[in-house]
Amino acid sequence: MNQIKQLAGQTAVYGMGTIVPRLLNFAFMMFYYLRIFEKEDFGAITELYAYVVILNVIITFGMETGFFRFSQDKSLFRSVYTTAFLVVAVLAILLVGILNIFLDQIANAIRYEDSKEFITWFSLIIALDCISAIPFAKLRRENRAKRFAILKLLNVFITIGVVYFFLSIWPDMVENNPDTWFNSLYNPSLGVGYVFLTNLIASGVIFLLLIPEFRFLGGPLSRKVFIDLVKYSAPLVIVGIAGSINEVADKILLKFWFTGNKEVMAQVGIYGANFRLAVLMTLFVQMFKYAFEPFLFSQKKGEDSKAIYVQVMDVFVAIGLIIFLICTFYLEPIQNAFFGNQGKNWEEGSGVVPVILMANLFLGIYYSLSVWYKITDLTKYAAVLALGGSIITIVLNAILIPKFSYHGSAWAHLVCYSAMMVASYFWGRKIMPIPYHVKRVLLYIGLALGLYLLNAQLSIWITDYKYLISTALLFGFIAFINYQLKLFKLFFGRD
Repeated sequence: MNQIKQLAGQTAVYGMGTIVPRLLNFAFMMFYYLRIFEKEDFGAITELYAYVVILNVIITFGMETGFFRFSQDKSLFRSVYTTAFLVVAVLAILLVGILNIFLDQIANAIRYEDSKEFITWFSLIIALDCISAIPFAKLRRENRAKRFAILKLLNVFITIGVVYFFLSIWPDMVENNPDTWFNSLYNPSLGVGYVFLTNLIASGVIFLLLIPEFRFLGGPLSRKVFIDLVKYSAPLVIVGIAGSINEVADKILLKFWFTGNKEVMAQVGIYGANFRLAVLMTLFVQMFKYAFEPFLFSQKKGEDSKAIYVQVMDVFVAIGLIIFLICTFYLEPIQNAFFGNQGKNWEEGSGVVPVILMANLFLGIYYSLSVWYKITDLTKYAAVLALGGSIITIVLNAILIPKFSYHGSAWAHLVCYSAMMVASYFWGRKIMPIPYHVKRVLLYIGLALGLYLLNAQLSIWITDYKYLISTALLFGFIAFINYQLKLFKLFFGRD
């Protein structure tokens, strides 16, 4: 089996553990939450989970990547696994303690004085998820993708089932039998809080199901392993924090920097809902990242490793641009499908979708370019790149949010990831030159953007056949890409 097909296969399998669960969660969120919650409530969901993204990075402390790096030596596997697990567990316990000791001050700072229990719940959610991250990394390292996918899917099914019970079934039970002891426990004023309580329950169940992976703990603790892990992973923490700032800071900053006349949490909700319409690109990039990280380490000693990395880049960009065109050409029916009769309440933010799609594609290219600093153990340079991106994110949000609300945040994403991508490419050329097909990649991007603009104009002129035209343009692009890269032969041909 050729290496690209191998990577594609691993990406597809990990997609079962990443893209399918997140698609299910996304579909449920868009179909269900947007129909029962007001914009302000959805804004709270968007904002609070943004804090989770940042804290998850801090608590996992880059140990997943460090585990992949040092567990390649089979003699050190258990020691590395145990050390990484203990580091994360200690940090998770500290987080729970700190957030609850300073509960009042934190609640006041983020303006959740009347919902302090949310902070307690989220501290436990983050702790459980972070401690579970190392066993999940172990499953990936051992190529046990089936168990990985089953647990990720189960998490989503539990979430969907429990939250539906809390928000739909239980209220009906209360209405029909209000005097029973069980129904007296229901608190209608908690509202969106039941979403967070559900997350805590699901995280707890998955943590318990991962206990069998704990039997591999207890490997010999080594000071050298600990130092190597921390030395390698610490810069990745900076990378992760900066990356999470780039990813979610806008959902937090909107509440503090928005100066318009509209309800600010409603603006956060609208942005969050439309941001999620770029989910296909987000998930494609995520599942690629999951598969690419162990793949690049496994290929680093091969004689043709650089040629493989070049081919990976070409194929990744091509598929990403196909996703970009699908999502932009058919944005209106996608909105109608998810927003339903609530569409007019949310569609005002649709202008951010193409911008976020392209921004996430550039982020994926940045991940593909990460070969040079990960293989050479120069992760400190990744920290510099990510910090530069976070500075761009914060500065542009500070400038653009007061003027353009969430539209400014979307463009800040694009500028940030574009700058990181370009900087990583030129820096990597100096340290580990890889002959990427830059002109070819730029041609593909330019052609896709040209087709997007052409389709947008034709849709205004020829409304009756706009989707027929969109489909023709899409298949034309796919045919061109296939002619250039022989994608069908690459993925479906015999080895």
